[in-house]
Amino acid sequence: MALIPAGKSQMGSRQSLLELRPHDLFNTDRHTLGPENPAHEVFLDAFYIDIYEVTNAEYRKYIDATGAKKAPSLENPNFDGDQQPVAGVSWKEATAYCKWNGKRLPTEAEWEKAGRGKRPIKYPWGDSPPDSDKLNYNEEKMKTMPVGSYEKGKSDYGVYDLSGNVSEWVHDWHYPEYYLFSPKENPQGPEKGQYKIIRGGNWRNTADYVDLTYRNATTPSQKSNGIGFRCAKNASE
Repeated sequence: MALIPAGKSQMGSRQSLLELRPHDLFNTDRHTLGPENPAHEVFLDAFYIDIYEVTNAEYRKYIDATGAKKAPSLENPNFDGDQQPVAGVSWKEATAYCKWNGKRLPTEAEWEKAGRGKRPIKYPWGDSPPDSDKLNYNEEKMKTMPVGSYEKGKSDYGVYDLSGNVSEWVHDWHYPEYYLFSPKENPQGPEKGQYKIIRGGNWRNTADYVDLTYRNATTPSQKSNGIGFRCAKNASE
C-alpha cells in the first residue's frame, strides 16, 4: 500500500461539465453524472491506499476463504488472468472484500488525492494528454490489462491505474451538487443516496472520461467488466 500523508489537496475542476464533457451536451443524466465543480480544497488525514487494483488472484483467495460468490471476470477468458483486476463485483461485494482484508473502500476525496497529490493536475502523470503508453483506454486492448502495466501512468505517490483499466468503486453515496457544501476536512460523502460513486475511466472509455476529476455513479448492485476497486485504510490503524 502507498502512504498518502496528511494535508491539503484540490478536488474537482474549475471548468464546467460541458467544457469537460462536450459529448454529454444532449445526453447528460444529472442523476448519475455529477458536476465536477466548484474546485475546492480539502484536508485529509493520512491514509494508506492499495498501489494496485484488487486482482483476480487476490479475489480468488477471498472466495476460497469465505465462500463468496465468484466475480464474472473469473469466468471470462479475456478477463480472468491472475494479475488482471477483478471486475464485475457490486459495491457491497467490494466493501465486503475490503472489510475481510482489514481495510475499507477509499472515499472519493482519498481516491482523488492519491492521483493528484498536492498538484491540481488533470491526470495521475500530469497534464499531458492520454496515450497508450500511460493507460489502458479507448478499447485499444478490448480487455483489462495486468495491474501495474503502465509505469508512465502512475501517480506521484506511486499508485497505478487510477486512469483506465477499470473504473473503481469508492465509499461515497452520490449527490450531484455535493461539492457545493462538502466538508473541508475528511469528506465522507452524503449520508444516504440511491447511487454510489465510481471514479476513474476504464478500458472502454475515450480520453474525455479518464481524468482524475471525472465523477460517475451507478446503483450499488451494478456489475460490469469495466468496474473494479482498490482498498484503503487509516494510517493510524
